[in-house]
Amino acid sequence: MSWFPCRQTAKSAVSSGRTGCRRIPTRTFAVTEIDPLTRKGATQWFNKQPNNKRRVLLFVHGFNTRFDASVFRFAQFIHDTDSNLVPVLFSWPSRGRVTEYIYDRESTNFSRSDLAAVLSEAARSPHVEEVVVLAHSMGAWLTMEALRDLAMRDGRVPKKITNVVLASPDLDLDVFERQMRELGPKRPQISIFVDRNDRALGLSRLLAGQVARVGAVDMTDPAYRSRLEDGDGIVVLDLTALRGGDALQHTRFATTPEMVQLMGQKMMEGQMMSGQSMSGQSMSGPVEGVDRVAEAMLMVASTPIKMFVGGR
Repeated sequence: MSWFPCRQTAKSAVSSGRTGCRRIPTRTFAVTEIDPLTRKGATQWFNKQPNNKRRVLLFVHGFNTRFDASVFRFAQFIHDTDSNLVPVLFSWPSRGRVTEYIYDRESTNFSRSDLAAVLSEAARSPHVEEVVVLAHSMGAWLTMEALRDLAMRDGRVPKKITNVVLASPDLDLDVFERQMRELGPKRPQISIFVDRNDRALGLSRLLAGQVARVGAVDMTDPAYRSRLEDGDGIVVLDLTALRGGDALQHTRFATTPEMVQLMGQKMMEGQMMSGQSMSGQSMSGPVEGVDRVAEAMLMVASTPIKMFVGGR
């Protein structure tokens, strides 16, 4: 299912999804049908899912990503991870141009109540047992704001929303810490993928007045690590040492084989990322106690990923 809030850019993106290069079904993904849903339609859609498909993966794309591009990126990710979750794409109206950063940022403001509604309907459906949210780049800000709205309205984030994965989040660090506090103590597990060499977030930091972005923090700096001490339920995976991925090092969660393999395995197991689920499986050392930030080396296909686990 694809769901998007209506705005001029979203309409043009839908049109572009019906056209494009020659379709070769055995070699490429192709959009064959677009069936937009209203909020009430989303509820009915969740209720129609087969009984063996009761876990939902909702993807929120990032900056500079039009609807058609987000469809194909998510389809490729689902295919590569061999996920057994029900895929749901929430596509907010990006203009799909690097020069339109401010417009895209305003579009996330425009879309957050719609995302909150989709998350709420998924959590309320008796046919859904669990909701996992995967948000990339600017979509991470949108996701955190939507979850915050739900927490402020209902007193907590819906219990069925168990895991939130923020990949290269384009988020002000101070804002993120406040969002976490306002989600309350009964919040989902939060997993964050960071890369201090992320070039796209370097540009975002410049536009934001040199304020650190969560997705590009230097986890070797004690000042940043200490800020996790109150971050109970947060796992940070530092991908800086990984090789490969895109030229901007901004989509490694979906373009690096090691990360796709790891995420696919965890989604199939129903665990996602947590210190408890990682220990004894892929880690070359135990995660230390919950009284402070612990660091361990996670080995995936002989490639080091630094893992930081927050705890009180």
